Amino acid sequence: MWKRIDRQLKIKAGDGPQASQFKELGPAQELTVPHPLALSEFQSFPVFEDISHHIKEVGAQLVKKVNAIFQLDITKDGKTILQWTIDLKNGSGNMYPGPARLPADTVFTIPEPVFMELVLGKMNPQKAFLAGKFKVSGKVLLGQKLERVLKDWAKY
Repeated sequence: MWKRIDRQLKIKAGDGPQASQFKELGPAQELTVPHPLALSEFQSFPVFEDISHHIKEVGAQLVKKVNAIFQLDITKDGKTILQWTIDLKNGSGNMYPGPARLPADTVFTIPEPVFMELVLGKMNPQKAFLAGKFKVSGKVLLGQKLERVLKDWAKY
C-alpha cells in the first residue's frame, strides 16, 4: 500500500540566501548573427533570397517530397556569421533567416565560400562532405534531398 509522506520544507524568515552569496554574472554573449540590415553584405545573401522565392512558389510540392527542416549555419573563420532555415516539413514550406523555430532534422555548418561553390554547381556536395569541407549533424541522408531542392532551384 502507498503511504503519502508530506516532505515539504518549512521556510522561516531570514533563511534565504544572503547578499554575499549571490554571484555577479558577466555581460551576455553577443550573437554572431548580424543585424538584418547587414545581411545584404554577405556574398550568399542574394542566393538565399532567390532560393526563398523559389520555395514560396513550389513549396507545397517540396513539402510532400522532402518532409524535413534544414538549418544552414554559414561560417567565416570558424564562427557562425549567418543562419538560414529551410522548412520543408510544415505548411507550404518556408525559408527564413535565423535558427530553426522547430527542431531541425539536419544542420549544415558550411564556410561561405564552400556554400557558394556548392550552390553554383562548382563542387560536388558528397565529395565536399567526405573531404571535410563542411559538417553535417542530425539526419545526414536528408542532405541528398536538400541537394535535389538546390538543383531544382538552379534550373529555375
